Amino acid sequence: MKFVAITACPTGIAHTYMAAESLEQTAKANGDTIVVETQGSAGSEPLSAEDIASADAVIFAADLAVQGRERFAGKPIVEAPVKAAINDAAGLFERAKAAAREPVAPAAAPELATKVGANDKAATKVRQWLMTGVSYLIPFVAAGGLLIALSFALGGYQIVDAPKVTEHFDAGSVAGWAALMFQIGSAAFDFLVPVLAGFIAFAMADRPAIAPGFVGGAIAVTVGAGFLGGLVAGLLAGGVVLALKKIQVPKAMRGIMPVVVYPLLGSIVVGVLMYVVVGKPMAAATTGLTNWLNSLSGASALLLGALLGLMMAFDMGGPVNKAAYTFAVGGLTTGATGSLQIMAAVMAAGMVPPLALALASSVRKKLFTEAERENGRAAWLLGASFITEGAIPFAAADPFRVIPSIMLGSAVTGSLSMAFGATLRAPHGGIFVLPLIGSPLLFLVALVAGTAVAAGSVIALKQVRFRAAERSAAVTGQTVNA
Repeated sequence: MKFVAITACPTGIAHTYMAAESLEQTAKANGDTIVVETQGSAGSEPLSAEDIASADAVIFAADLAVQGRERFAGKPIVEAPVKAAINDAAGLFERAKAAAREPVAPAAAPELATKVGANDKAATKVRQWLMTGVSYLIPFVAAGGLLIALSFALGGYQIVDAPKVTEHFDAGSVAGWAALMFQIGSAAFDFLVPVLAGFIAFAMADRPAIAPGFVGGAIAVTVGAGFLGGLVAGLLAGGVVLALKKIQVPKAMRGIMPVVVYPLLGSIVVGVLMYVVVGKPMAAATTGLTNWLNSLSGASALLLGALLGLMMAFDMGGPVNKAAYTFAVGGLTTGATGSLQIMAAVMAAGMVPPLALALASSVRKKLFTEAERENGRAAWLLGASFITEGAIPFAAADPFRVIPSIMLGSAVTGSLSMAFGATLRAPHGGIFVLPLIGSPLLFLVALVAGTAVAAGSVIALKQVRFRAAERSAAVTGQTVNA
């Protein structure tokens, strides 16, 4: 049979492409054919009309709304989270084949491009709203954070006091270029809170909510409410526009409502609430958080590092992982020393799972299948690049041994990084931004220690199973395979 598929994850980085590869490999093993469109950060060629027309069924492995969904009108469609394509692609194909044998209902009118299904539970909806905001935020984080980190590497921390490049720019000096990089990066960082708020609102109430969300986010910055204010502004904007949409209006006015009325009234309501009601409490909470981060020392810092490490490893790029990452990135905007230590701890902890499994599958090959050993070779680079999702194939195959092990290792790394006082202004990059890390050697010590702990734990737990299998095989006379 022939299939077409679309894969998409909130960040548009690893899960999107891992799901596509899993679907392609499974289709090949089944003797089927599939063409996949990856709606991720790197993009892909859109599915051709011929491929869609000739497909027996369509697979959507996506945690976001599929772009261009109307192209598949009249086709049997199977929908699942992106992780389902990674962990159980065979099951998705079975569902798709079953759907292809059923009559297709007439195509409905295109739905709004919100990021959750109408039947999702409230907690799921809130999580997806927040994750959508984070997914649009990450490109700004990467660009702005890396530029700021590069500027510090070139010109030192005093570059923050450099004059504006519009007034003085010395193209012949390193300091001049460092100042330019810092000011470009700062401009990108200025968008973080408005983008977060705008696209949380977009996920809730589609395009009419974008303007109120951005306005609320910009006000959150103005009043000093930071990321916490941005989260509240996004939820307020989405809620206000959803409420406005429920108001019945004359048919003649419906055309201007999403273009003029909803953005206008939404911006007014959200602006008033942010300036008069919400802004000050959120600013106080942000100030308190900043002061707490600056005061972290001793046991409290170790516990925070361990907690963040556990979160980074728990679902390897999922909502819990992204919550820890977003917390760290939000702290970067405060400039607090504690915030820079948290960013270093989060990145180091996020690198541990793939590196540990790469190490374990290299040291004790017989405990892993050939496919896992192949994944282990790729996991070296994924881990070094701070792509925690590189551990997913191992966790999917043996979750009860792998996940606790990598959580332990990441917790060790997070705690040690905080204890050593390693700092990081770059929000991504892994080992490749090592020159931008404060106390880089101690950062590496924390990373190696956690990797060793996680790899050792995986090997120990798998060895128990392997020996049990050997004893069983000795009784039956069979050969033990990994």
